[in-house]
Amino acid sequence: MKPSLSVLGLGLMGRPIARRLLAAGYQVYGWNRSPLPAELVEGIPLCSALAEAAQAKICLLTLTDTPAVDSVLAQLEPHLGPGQVVMDMGTSNPAHSRAHAWRLAARGIGWVDAPVSGGPEGAAAGSLAIMAGGTVADFTRVRPFLEMLGGNVVRVGGPGAGHMAKLINQLIVGLTIEAVAEALTLAEKSGLDPHLLQQALQGGFADSKILQLHGSRMINRAYVPGGKARTQLKDLHLAQELACSVSVTLPHLESVIARYQELVAQGDGDLDHSALHKLLWP
Repeated sequence: MKPSLSVLGLGLMGRPIARRLLAAGYQVYGWNRSPLPAELVEGIPLCSALAEAAQAKICLLTLTDTPAVDSVLAQLEPHLGPGQVVMDMGTSNPAHSRAHAWRLAARGIGWVDAPVSGGPEGAAAGSLAIMAGGTVADFTRVRPFLEMLGGNVVRVGGPGAGHMAKLINQLIVGLTIEAVAEALTLAEKSGLDPHLLQQALQGGFADSKILQLHGSRMINRAYVPGGKARTQLKDLHLAQELACSVSVTLPHLESVIARYQELVAQGDGDLDHSALHKLLWP
């Protein structure tokens, strides 16, 4: 029999993750910190209380940030017991993840940080990139259902390593979005058809998922969020903290943080992170 799972946090990522696991035959229950419209959570069995969600063998956190994880976990822990596993699939502070893992391990409770890349579309399709941090034993326990969500599932190290890998991922994403925004702006203002440019670059060294997916959002000025700009900024700040902790100066990280700060300050924090393109079209 497949283990029961609870998905704590039914936002942009939590909902498609829950639905994908339900479709795979897992016993899945959802819980959210605040009520959601019925149409958003249609088909997902809901828990009315966190204590109920805590009965699952695997408690999967898909929350907005580190403070949210810390808060929910503090409420969740009293209801957990030996043999259960907590997994954080959001983007959180690696130091906090290590602390959570050590504290839970003392009670016989497993921990895996398994953040993802690929957005809601990847979660729905089961094609996410998943970078996991945890002991070999804990990772082995959760790997079967991670493989239902991801086309590329890699354990990159012990507790906290998954979140470190995700911050590096977000650094690459943030810088590439800025590069694509500048390139497409130059193309349009030089009189090139940006759609044809995407097609011409496909398969070459300049091609990327961001050029094709986020680039299309930029060209069409369609900034419905897959990943919000304010979330990208939060992740870049965490990457900055990681860089500082190892005494590394990353000048382009600093510059892209400033760009996202400008975007959020002008009221566009809830748009897709590709909306960085807007700053080039005042």
